[in-house]
Amino acid sequence: MNLQEEIKRRRTFAIISHPDAGKTTLTEKLLLYGGAIHVAGAVKSNKIRKTATSDWMEIEKQRGISVATSVMGFEYDNYKINILDTPGHQDFAEDTFRTLTAVDSVIIVIDAAKGVETQTRKLMEVCRMRKTPVIVFVNKMDREGRDAFDNLDEIEQELGIRVRPLSWPIGIGQNFKGVYNLYEQNLNLFTPNKQTISERHEITDITSQEIDTLVGERAAQKLRDDIELVEGVYTAFDHSEYLAGNLAPVFFGSALNSFGVKELLDCFVRIAPYPQPVEAIERTVNPMEDRFTGFVFKIHANMDPNHRSCIAFVKVCSGCFERNVYYKHIRQQKQLRFSAPTAFMAQKKEVVDEVFAGDIVGLPDTGNFKIGDTLTSGEDLHFRGLPSFSPEMFKYIENADPMKQKQLEKGIAQLMDEGVAQLFVSQLNGRKIIGTVGQLQFEVIQYRLEHEYQALCRWEPLQLYKACWIESDDEQELRNFKLRKAQFMATDRDGRDVFMADSRYVLQMAQEDFKHIKFHFTSEF
Repeated sequence: MNLQEEIKRRRTFAIISHPDAGKTTLTEKLLLYGGAIHVAGAVKSNKIRKTATSDWMEIEKQRGISVATSVMGFEYDNYKINILDTPGHQDFAEDTFRTLTAVDSVIIVIDAAKGVETQTRKLMEVCRMRKTPVIVFVNKMDREGRDAFDNLDEIEQELGIRVRPLSWPIGIGQNFKGVYNLYEQNLNLFTPNKQTISERHEITDITSQEIDTLVGERAAQKLRDDIELVEGVYTAFDHSEYLAGNLAPVFFGSALNSFGVKELLDCFVRIAPYPQPVEAIERTVNPMEDRFTGFVFKIHANMDPNHRSCIAFVKVCSGCFERNVYYKHIRQQKQLRFSAPTAFMAQKKEVVDEVFAGDIVGLPDTGNFKIGDTLTSGEDLHFRGLPSFSPEMFKYIENADPMKQKQLEKGIAQLMDEGVAQLFVSQLNGRKIIGTVGQLQFEVIQYRLEHEYQALCRWEPLQLYKACWIESDDEQELRNFKLRKAQFMATDRDGRDVFMADSRYVLQMAQEDFKHIKFHFTSEF
């Protein structure tokens, strides 16, 4: 297979949703259909059942939530599929936002009973900004929920995108009998089973009496009425509109019961985009180019706790990445080669000889990489758009075990490299300050320091409003500002000046008093 054919069979996408909509369960079932796993795991942990493949961290198993993006690749129907299962919880939104820079399309999971929730809206904003094509999967149809038309109306209004159902539910909750696949024109009957696949009937004619026999006369008539309404209200599916990010195909099902998932997957591989051009500062990079380019969008410490290893996740933007070949690290301006690049199935990884545009490759990291770093075959390129947001919660971090100072230092350094939180050093007293966007991150950091690095930390309260990066062309004004605001000044890990305002009023006054200073609330990594 030549380079272009290899790249065109790639499908790299993220699964996003509000917490508890069924995102990780859907990921499990996609892996099950792809033959990547043989028994689907449970998201909520107990002592008997297997836990979800993508929730492999100990804290994820205990809490039943995703706290880090997992990468999983598998073959299906001659397509190479790369799934990125993202955290739904808003405290980990930054990880999800960065993940969206590494995918070509998105599947949004919506709970049929709850509809569109807060986090779903925020994530859709990012997709709209990047013009990322989205498919919607309305989950939990086997539970009592809202009418399918009500859900479609809400998706259009709340997410600001036109929709087109490509499958249609027959009943809901106790009366859920299955879905009619509008894309392939066949009927799938629902049998509640978490491990096996439901029966499928090829019925191209919706007026066929066979449907009455299978689901009952009343349900069959409602299905015909609904489909007539769907065809009258919604325009026909337009592939180009979907690829432009203006139209969202919608599927219905129950991920927990493996139902409606195959329809989603079969349609997805056919309509979803293969790797698309990526904007660098210097030029647009076409995935079909022969020369390799890629960028680091995520770093994960301790994927193998026995080796304390860090892995840098690289999205391959063009060409083919090869093992043991020298590539240029743009920020450091030096040549690096990698003898053990890896492909992922969540925590499990295997060494690969070549990786193509659209794929995600893991590179062992001994401190060479930061999020946003670019690797190329030699050309100086810089990929942008990987933001670090201004934290909203702050605490001093202190060592709770003087004998473990080294372990604590290493643990903090590696966890900050992941981008889970940000580290600042106060210029007033030299104390370390951790900034996050949510309380849960403090708990995750403390848990991981203790269980992965055997280092105990304690938090001390710190009342701050916002951290913002400052810069100015007027050096005298910058010096004056730093002198006047000395008690609020800190530096980040790159040595950049950060103003730690303790109230909205203090920040507004600083902006008014120092007109030539720029205050930044996001930092491009």
